[in-house]
Amino acid sequence: MRTTACCTTILSLFSASLFAADPPGDKSSEKEGVTRVACVGDSITFGSGVADREKNSYPAVLDTLLGESYDVRNFGVSGATLQKRGDKPYWTLDEFKDVSAFKPHVVVIKLGTNDTKPHNWHDLTIFEVDLQAMVNQFRELPEQPQVFVCTPVPVHKDAFGIREKVIRDEVVPTVKEVAKRMEVPLIDLYAALKEDAAMFPDGVHPNAAGAKKIAETVAAAVKKSVDEGKTRKAE
Repeated sequence: MRTTACCTTILSLFSASLFAADPPGDKSSEKEGVTRVACVGDSITFGSGVADREKNSYPAVLDTLLGESYDVRNFGVSGATLQKRGDKPYWTLDEFKDVSAFKPHVVVIKLGTNDTKPHNWHDLTIFEVDLQAMVNQFRELPEQPQVFVCTPVPVHKDAFGIREKVIRDEVVPTVKEVAKRMEVPLIDLYAALKEDAAMFPDGVHPNAAGAKKIAETVAAAVKKSVDEGKTRKAE
């Protein structure tokens, strides 16, 4: 009898879970009318150095800023490189596949910082080719998402092998040129945070205030693109 009662209870709980309403604030990507935004990036996207990153990383803040009609997901991986020949290519990571499975309407690419490490940075042309390839890779998803490319944030003090001179003189101009040539929206995070050294305690990673400023800059770009009819929202 006790076994029967136990089984009945388990079945009841299972049935209830199947038909339970979505919890308050849930923005399931399966819901109609929710625009899915995938944030592709490295440790700065992931939220390394940000206190309570689940709440304060830039994708988390972006999710709040864009509101209930958007579902923003964080696909950042610490140490990731844009270049396929880097020491941790984003292309080979599970998160790269997860972006496709998410079926995004918008993809925000923010990579290039780790590419400036001496053992990763060999040929500017390779970086350029791989950035173009990544834009095309996401553009060709079935949902045909709008792809945004970001310049890296500035490095206010060289650390971890990451070099400001390479970012400023080589990566940023290349990202801008690729965005122009491929006609994809550019989000200039370098310019947005150039004067904000205090927001980068270790010189490379922004704190919560810096992550918020990144989120505000990205949110403004996404909203502008939607308002101008260049970015398609979910119906």
